[in-house]
Amino acid sequence: MSKHQYAMVMDLNKCLGCHTCTLACKKQWTDGDGMAYMYWNNVETRPGQGYPRNFDRMGGGFDVRGNLRPSKLPPLEDYGEALEYDYGQRLFGGSKKPVMPHVLADYGPNFDEDMGGDDTRNPYHFYLPRICNHCTHPACLEACPRKAIYKRAEDGIVLVDQERCRGYRHCIRACPYKKLYFNVVESMSQKCIFCYPRLEKGRPNACAAQCPGRLRFVGILDDQESPVHKLVVQHKVALGLLPQRGTGPNVYYVPPFLPPKAGHPRATVSQDPRLPVKVLERLFGPRVMDVVRSLEGELRRAQRGSRSEVLDLLIGRNDSVRYALRPDIMKRSASGK
Repeated sequence: MSKHQYAMVMDLNKCLGCHTCTLACKKQWTDGDGMAYMYWNNVETRPGQGYPRNFDRMGGGFDVRGNLRPSKLPPLEDYGEALEYDYGQRLFGGSKKPVMPHVLADYGPNFDEDMGGDDTRNPYHFYLPRICNHCTHPACLEACPRKAIYKRAEDGIVLVDQERCRGYRHCIRACPYKKLYFNVVESMSQKCIFCYPRLEKGRPNACAAQCPGRLRFVGILDDQESPVHKLVVQHKVALGLLPQRGTGPNVYYVPPFLPPKAGHPRATVSQDPRLPVKVLERLFGPRVMDVVRSLEGELRRAQRGSRSEVLDLLIGRNDSVRYALRPDIMKRSASGK
């Protein structure tokens, strides 16, 4: 167990689906050889198939007895092949022929972006940004026979020891979120490092810093002044993804809070939800509608003119509210003081 735990909360009501977070991560961490298909951060449209395709139906994590659940290894086709476009023609003119990729793929990142649900009378969708969850009980760590995966004692960040990894890919099978990737050039697994070099300098994760929707909150879960502690522990309005997999994810989500269905102006969000409850419960567990009702109550309180600490926090107008980075605590923890 780590002495402290860095965590992130994402308010799904503020996600623009712009993928700026993905570009920030891609540019900083995954532009090397063998990493073209890797997106340590990606933004999915839900309902949708996700990345890799149907990752949430592959298994992984732990069963009720604490044993590793069986899971398949995603084939490369479920990630999709990177498409190459003629950017010179696209950006700077050229012939009038249509610009086409060099290969017609049947899947890829954001392949079903903005498609939404299949209910034509009640259109709905929401964006789901995903990174490694830096779990309290990482299934990837449990599955690695080389002990190449470890959880940092000072801050709970889960990393892969590149010297010990031999590319067996048991970690990829075990992860229920499929947020580890195999680098065929380096013959090793690689993953999100929660931007720990930035955190150690008091700077937020690249994905959080670049987010124009300002939806990401970063802090230490046991720091009572941090936004993640207030949202997760105090107000209990943020939930982990696929909590039934038993890994204890430390990336949390404020569930989407869409208006009632069209034609029901007097109904509340919880009485007549635009998003099917089964979709939300499958992703965030059985407590999700309790959270929706809590958020609804906070909204009514604010509309009556009363102060809502939850809504004030979620608005997050400045970085001091969104981020509570404590590199001083981490250094003391690492030194054993």
